[in-house]
Amino acid sequence: MPRSTSLSFLSKIQFNHYTKSILMSALAVLTIAGCGKQEPVKVAAPAPAVSVYIVSNDDVGRYKEFVARTEASKEANLRARVEGELIERHFKEGKRVDKGQLLLKIDPAAYEASLTQAQADLNSKLSAEGNAIRNLKRANELIDEGYISQSDYDRLTTEESQAKAGVNAAKAALEKAQLNLSYTQIHAPFSGSIGKVNYDVGNIVGPNSDVLATLTITDPIYVSFQVEESDFITHLQQHRNLDNPADAPIDITLRLPNNTTYGEMGILDFADTKIDQGMGTVELRALFPNPEKVILPGLFVNLIIESQIKEKMALIPQAAVQENQQGKFVLVIDDKNLVSQRHVVLGRRINAMWVVKSGLEEGEQVVVEGLQKVRSGVEVKPVAKAVDPTTGAITDIAVN
Repeated sequence: MPRSTSLSFLSKIQFNHYTKSILMSALAVLTIAGCGKQEPVKVAAPAPAVSVYIVSNDDVGRYKEFVARTEASKEANLRARVEGELIERHFKEGKRVDKGQLLLKIDPAAYEASLTQAQADLNSKLSAEGNAIRNLKRANELIDEGYISQSDYDRLTTEESQAKAGVNAAKAALEKAQLNLSYTQIHAPFSGSIGKVNYDVGNIVGPNSDVLATLTITDPIYVSFQVEESDFITHLQQHRNLDNPADAPIDITLRLPNNTTYGEMGILDFADTKIDQGMGTVELRALFPNPEKVILPGLFVNLIIESQIKEKMALIPQAAVQENQQGKFVLVIDDKNLVSQRHVVLGRRINAMWVVKSGLEEGEQVVVEGLQKVRSGVEVKPVAKAVDPTTGAITDIAVN
């Protein structure tokens, strides 16, 4: 083989070896570079924590609510029965007064003078009566002997009768004068609370004046309400054997305008004897103790009648209830901690709780806090909470 040919062959072998080394080095670099650039690993977000209330059943009776108005159990409008200047006031407005206590006094001067005149007139009439009686007595002794004529005797008889009639009239006038004088002092007809005075001392008052003041008894207090005739008839059928309506097996409570429940229970006190033809209702009245004078006459309240015969029904907090076009619903957590939307049929509200007629069972979990963080189908971490049934406050469950 020629030398030049051998060199050329060797050069090709070296070139191929060199090229192979370069390619292997490049491949190694690419491999290292590829290993350093890995795809990021996706980590699932933790399930959001939500506060849940475990549904429980409670004893709930049949329920009816009425708009009602309070009334004083006894009320007296004090008026002037004689005319005169109001000269004295013996009480403080808004305070309690006792039966027989002097409240107001009208100037008695004119009526004292009338009484004196009436007494004097009666004395005069009594004197005239005595004289007429004596004259007739003498006439009776003389008429039989013919000493006086029949006409004179008849005249004396008439005078005696007129004198007696005059005495009776004078006695009546005296009694009226005494009565008018007594009307100048206005006393409390019963013990109670007296309101604002409409006339100050110095004003002229009389029978045509407005009410001077109003005296009321508010313990106990009446609450009047109207019942549909159908409900009234049903009530009578259910309790027709009761002698006293207060013995009916029902609980009567009040919800005040500030949305709180009054602390005293009431009883049925009165049912009207006729149905209002225009409204188709019957007026009823309940009686409530009012020792602290919390309830004033004229107050609009909600009267609640509930049967004492109870049945088990679910109660849930108001905070758990939402509403859409299909109605009210709650978010329920199942045994796999998944959220689902559940429509419910609600009954009455008891303080901060709703009575559930259908849609929930005892022991199920409903979301009360964190509603904005979840939706149907999402997995959550439920945290059981306690709910105050009166205020609705949500707190941690106490651990003993």
